[in-house]
Amino acid sequence: MNSQIPETKDPKPSDSYVQSFARGLEVIRSFSAATPQQTLSEVAAQTGLTRAGARRILLTLQTLGYVETDGKLFRLSPRILDLGFAYLSSLPIWNLAEPVMEDLVEEVRESSSAAVLDGLDIVYVLRVPTHKIMRTTLGVGSRLPACWTSMGRMLLAGLPDDELQARLQGHPMQRFTEHTTTDVDALIAHIRQARQQGWCLVNQELEEGLISIAAPLTNRMGQTVAALNISGQANRTSAAVMQESLLPGLLRAAKTISRMMGAPRA
Repeated sequence: MNSQIPETKDPKPSDSYVQSFARGLEVIRSFSAATPQQTLSEVAAQTGLTRAGARRILLTLQTLGYVETDGKLFRLSPRILDLGFAYLSSLPIWNLAEPVMEDLVEEVRESSSAAVLDGLDIVYVLRVPTHKIMRTTLGVGSRLPACWTSMGRMLLAGLPDDELQARLQGHPMQRFTEHTTTDVDALIAHIRQARQQGWCLVNQELEEGLISIAAPLTNRMGQTVAALNISGQANRTSAAVMQESLLPGLLRAAKTISRMMGAPRA
């Protein structure tokens, strides 16, 4: 995946927009699994900043403890996790949801995750792995394209049709495997089907061998605010097994967590 930060028109500084803060966030986002360590010049190139500007931000982050350096290479420090934890800790529901997910994993013997929608990506907010060896190394904070994941389609299904169409307009239909849906009309049909049936199964569209099924997590107003899934390996757990044997437990867990968020009892 390309970790290059997308070029955006920098809003003008104003009373409601602090440009230096925004650039600091760009510097943090320039680090990724593909670029865990960078030189000053690489950070400047990634963010579009001057070397002097990038240096000031990096040294500020170093002073605050969010960045470490050996004098040449810069890297994020473990303290950067505090920023993500602030989001997670502001949502105590995940503390309540984790035992439910642990029970689900114990029941189905497959991994379970919860994610929220950010643009056309999903962001993992909680993951309970099974003890089986999995190829995936997903964890809290991981991002995946929403269009080709079960949780992503379930979250997109929670959007009104006009907003869904607007988000997908012009979105590149990338082919990840031979099973990937690359036609936008077919993709929208899959998302509408997920909305109608209340769950979504995606079979090897993002990665060969990876299959998952997801259900929505709703709040007291009936809005889909997150999604819960069960994931496994297609050579071990077929789509039919997912739907027949694992879906009932997933739906029960999703309903339990949704009730914790105030969703009315059906």
